[in-house]
Amino acid sequence: MHDSKFGVLGLISDAGPVVLFVLAVLLLFSIVSWAIIAYKFSYVRKSRHESAAFLDYFFEVYNVEKIFAESENYRNGSLPRVFRAGYVEYRAMSDLSDVRQVRARVARAVKREANAEAKRLAALVPFLATVGNTAPFIGLFGTVWGIMSSFQNIGLTQSASLAAVAPGISEALIATAAGLAAAIPAVISFNYFTHEIGTIQQDLDEFSSEFVSVCIKEQ
Repeated sequence: MHDSKFGVLGLISDAGPVVLFVLAVLLLFSIVSWAIIAYKFSYVRKSRHESAAFLDYFFEVYNVEKIFAESENYRNGSLPRVFRAGYVEYRAMSDLSDVRQVRARVARAVKREANAEAKRLAALVPFLATVGNTAPFIGLFGTVWGIMSSFQNIGLTQSASLAAVAPGISEALIATAAGLAAAIPAVISFNYFTHEIGTIQQDLDEFSSEFVSVCIKEQ
């Protein structure tokens, strides 16, 4: 029958305070990362889906009044939010006869909302990059500290047999495994969100000029 101290939970329970602190930090990083991943995946997915549907309608209708009414059905999309901000500015400037002034004001309103939307999309994502970059090193620190403690114990017991060395080394390596377990999902998710957000931002930039053109035609 196997000794319970060789199980993962047993190794963790036998680890020193520094290694336990490292594992607690990595566990916290992992929990926060997965919460961000779940939240941002839903947010970005809804934004892309509703923006694509709204963009199809936008190019089919080319009437700002109808488009604004339809945009209320896409409350989670980035493009509809930018459109509504530009439309509000456009209606406020509808009495002006200077086309260039109208174009400039509407373009500025659209650009301002596009920048705000880009910030909303990117919020919390840098934390995933931080976890991906630091978690392996935090885990490595726990491992190095655990190995140092193991060698100290070897010196005290004056025994270098495998039975004496293996448990301490195993306890230390758990920290490295925990660091990788926290870092790998964070890095994969960061790359995914960066690509998706970049695509949405490109759509926002292209949409801004199209929206201004439609408003000027309506003027």
